[in-house]
Amino acid sequence: MSSPISSSSQQLSSMVAEIDMGTDPSSPVIRATVVQATSIFYDTPATMDKAERLIADAAGLGSQLVVFPEGFIGGYPRGLNFVDRTPKGKESFRKYHASAIAVPGPEVERLAALAGKYKIYLVMGVIEKDGYTLYCTVLFFDSQGCYLGKHRKIMPTALERLVWGFGDVSTTPVFETPIGKIGSVICWENRMPLLRTAMYAKGIEIYCAPTADCSDTWQATMTHIALEGGCFVLSPAHFCLRKDYPPPPEYTFSGTDDDLSPDSVVCRGGSVIISPLGTVLAGPNYEGEGLISADLDLGEIARAKFAFDVVGHYSRPDLLSLVVKDDPLSPVTFKSGKSEN
Repeated sequence: MSSPISSSSQQLSSMVAEIDMGTDPSSPVIRATVVQATSIFYDTPATMDKAERLIADAAGLGSQLVVFPEGFIGGYPRGLNFVDRTPKGKESFRKYHASAIAVPGPEVERLAALAGKYKIYLVMGVIEKDGYTLYCTVLFFDSQGCYLGKHRKIMPTALERLVWGFGDVSTTPVFETPIGKIGSVICWENRMPLLRTAMYAKGIEIYCAPTADCSDTWQATMTHIALEGGCFVLSPAHFCLRKDYPPPPEYTFSGTDDDLSPDSVVCRGGSVIISPLGTVLAGPNYEGEGLISADLDLGEIARAKFAFDVVGHYSRPDLLSLVVKDDPLSPVTFKSGKSEN
């Protein structure tokens, strides 16, 4: 089902799955929405306002869980040349750092308040600043308006490594909630089989995979994870045009800007929701910004794991095992436990 809703300065589509999942009254069903939208680059207050409008619209659809794309607050730096160490390149980083948010901080408090106001569980992609290092991070909030915790991306991809720090496994939580066990793995981290296995071992049931990848192969990855993990996979992606970023010379898409018009699509979306049995419940959407929603029958998890439980009856720990180093990693440790004189 698709109908236009006014959530921002442009019309967004609302897609709600009409798949009969054979639900039973004894099997809980929740409605989840993945948001396909772009940030307002270099303008975090305006992006926060846009997030609120989108959250309100998703709540209006009856959603209990709302998941946003990778780096939605703070912005995904698509096309920026962070190899550039000239004054222009340094200024680009300064502005990007200024758009990032501190965790905890006022934006986190506002997001928590929004989750409480609209009675939703909220999974939000942000760019986090810790001092002068940036991290691609996902924040989790409950429907009572409480901040639950965060996941920092442990492996930035390609040129992301020039601008984002590396997280560690101390921030790979899975939260047990009344609507299921929720966690997140970001973009190409999802191609890391050992990280996926660690998440399965934590019992993840609603696997949130915010991404900047709009390729066809991403859909295969998401379907594989749903089947492998016996979990629901919710993957929100960006949809953005060249004009959604500042114009040149302030912001230049390295190597391609001369070929782009303001209306050129620079990320085509592909947001999707997939069941533990590999059924595509909603999406993928390549049409524009929108809200992609589906009803999740949590009984599907047990039905899937009857045949395949990757860290349970289908494992062989006598032959193959994984050790996860989940202690926080810090470049400086003070033996007294104090970092101040």
